Amino acid sequence: MGMAASACPDAPRGRCRWLNVVLAAAALVAVVGWTAAPAARAGMLDRVMQRGRLVCGVNGGLPGFSYLNPDGTWSGFDADYCRAVAAAVLGNPRAVEFVPLTAAQRLPAVQTGEVDVLIRNTTWTLLRDTDNRLNFAPTIFYDGQGFMVRARSGVRQLRDLNGASVCVQTGTTTELNLADAMRAAGVSYTPVVFEEIDTTYNAYEQGRCDAVTSDKSQLAARRSIMRNPQEHVILDVTISKEPLAPVVAHGDDQWYDIVKWVVFATFFAEEQGITSRNIDSFRTTANPEIRRFLGLEGNLGRALGLRADWAVQVIRGVGNYGEIYERNLTPLGLPRGLNRPYTQGGLLYAMPFR
Repeated sequence: MGMAASACPDAPRGRCRWLNVVLAAAALVAVVGWTAAPAARAGMLDRVMQRGRLVCGVNGGLPGFSYLNPDGTWSGFDADYCRAVAAAVLGNPRAVEFVPLTAAQRLPAVQTGEVDVLIRNTTWTLLRDTDNRLNFAPTIFYDGQGFMVRARSGVRQLRDLNGASVCVQTGTTTELNLADAMRAAGVSYTPVVFEEIDTTYNAYEQGRCDAVTSDKSQLAARRSIMRNPQEHVILDVTISKEPLAPVVAHGDDQWYDIVKWVVFATFFAEEQGITSRNIDSFRTTANPEIRRFLGLEGNLGRALGLRADWAVQVIRGVGNYGEIYERNLTPLGLPRGLNRPYTQGGLLYAMPFR
């Protein structure tokens, strides 16, 4: 490349030198931006599409959320959200490779690209969002940490656990929440710490600790597979806020947008009464936002790098939020509470499809 002519032959030398530096920098930015654009597009979306399946990190040991059944199939609320992403991207909710991850493994698996997305009862916190360089999609389950004890123990309040031993899983926000709550309440306790979820609950069931603590949804899920579920009660005590959300790595805005809007699609469909069973009946609607949602007008799919009917694939293949909840979490006895649409007094709110 030859030397460019001066941009200011008649200007004073100092001012000309400054202007030439500015112009050269602008030219470099333009060249870098032009050449970098294809690389940015060759991100997670392209890798998933070339692979032909979504690699989704899950818990694997939590009935109702993500659980490997004896017949080798996966079930659960989180597993269905993995399927929703696969349906949007690949048009096939079955094109998912589920990767069970421990609490300690889950965040590094996202950071290193071992999984494309993590949908595994993971709490959205400031440090996870920043120090761990993660992006959280909208919250799909509003939870809170609680305690499970044996019904015959007589424990009904937090102060009744004074001097008790408490089983807790390490590598989670649960351990810190427990310490903070007990300290604030002036309750002394002995933590019994385990890395694996199965080990934690087996220890509790075997009587190695007086109580076990975790998100209330997890307590209900694990109680459902104990030998005698009726012998255990979940206290009416909540010691934290636990917004559980899908997670992707920083640095790929397109992929983050896709996962985020898949979640919003399940919210919006429930708000509008669109289900997996009646979605085709909405093709004749005059509602412009629903028509955009269904890909009948506009180019919302193109904006995400997806096909026009990506949201239709999600709802037809997996269902709206209410369907996903009823199928997986209602059988555990978990009331919807905050996990209702904002139109019904809950916190679920879809951003506009426009």
